[in-house]
Amino acid sequence: MKRIISFCYVLFLVCFVSSITLVSCKSKKSIAEKPTTKTFEKAIKLVKPEEVEEVKKDRAYDIGKRLLESCNTSRFKTFNNTEATDKVRQNATREKISAICKKINQRNGRFLNINLIDISFNKKTKEHIFRYSIGYEKKLYKRELFVTINTLNQVSAISTKEVSSKPL
Repeated sequence: MKRIISFCYVLFLVCFVSSITLVSCKSKKSIAEKPTTKTFEKAIKLVKPEEVEEVKKDRAYDIGKRLLESCNTSRFKTFNNTEATDKVRQNATREKISAICKKINQRNGRFLNINLIDISFNKKTKEHIFRYSIGYEKKLYKRELFVTINTLNQVSAISTKEVSSKPL
């Protein structure tokens, strides 16, 4: 009889503790999570290349190509006031660019060319984001270049990113 009572007592404790744990671990949904996702999707949209001014397309291509070609030649011509914002000009120093180029060249080889993938428009900042695929000698690793052009036709951001290859 004592065994049955102790068994019931242990069973009761296990059920009680597990129910408290279950109730206390209930995950709460973040209120800010859903609106931000929807807002982000609405804020940035893809646009057709025909809808973008030629000046913006040319500026993005020229700046991107000039920056990547400097990795081949080791000569970087700094951006001027009309080409890029102050922030971009301060960040695009010869030392930083040569360090980045050294890493990329070791892994990817010489830069060959860039090809436009798509153009996005950010409604909040009124900026166009140009996404290019970068062609290198070595085809093992894929990289993309992102050039952001603001309303004054200046480069407000520029970055590269390695893209993982998709499985077959």
